[in-house]
Amino acid sequence: MTLTGPRLAPFSRQPPRQLVILAHGYGSNGDDLIGLASMWHAALPDAAFVAPNAPFPCMGAGYQWFGLSSLSPAELLSGVEAAAPIFNDFIDQELARTGLTEDDLLLVGFSQGTMLSLHVAPRRVRAVAGIVAFSGMLVAPERLGPELQSRPPVLLVHGEADNVIPVRAMTHARSLLQGLEFDVESHISPGLAHSVDQIGLELAAAFAQRVLLTGR
Repeated sequence: MTLTGPRLAPFSRQPPRQLVILAHGYGSNGDDLIGLASMWHAALPDAAFVAPNAPFPCMGAGYQWFGLSSLSPAELLSGVEAAAPIFNDFIDQELARTGLTEDDLLLVGFSQGTMLSLHVAPRRVRAVAGIVAFSGMLVAPERLGPELQSRPPVLLVHGEADNVIPVRAMTHARSLLQGLEFDVESHISPGLAHSVDQIGLELAAAFAQRVLLTGR
């Protein structure tokens, strides 16, 4: 299955030296996230950005990485396991297309895209440079330890007033990832619902610079 979606070439107009893949949330599309690239061009002038549309259409509008009728653990696990090979293939294709490696790759997820990114990246043998995880959760946390292959640094950002995925999902993910010796940074935005605010964007830009440009 070939995923498509909007792209932005490096702001520097030079060949890409870094790659940022943005995974959108349930019922959305790549256009919803590619706009973040313009906010991070100054921080990552040599980065190429791509925001693939998830593989399955939602009823009404938008796309989904997997069907989502509830946040039950069984449904979420079944969903990310089904979507993981598709996302992994896309990552491999984009790295081959750009001639870059996992060291040059940042994954940015929102909501369902965060669930998928946090599931896929630590199970890849080569660690990606980092994961920015907005407003999501770690699916089947008890499965991660036995299946762990790499420990990329992670930035978790969540709204305090999120009524879709409660903020406790972020604090739970942080505790588990820290217990598995991940380098984890986190931020809770006061009063923010299921969204991303300016502070979150600025923290993500600084995190991206550190992991992509300094190898932290």
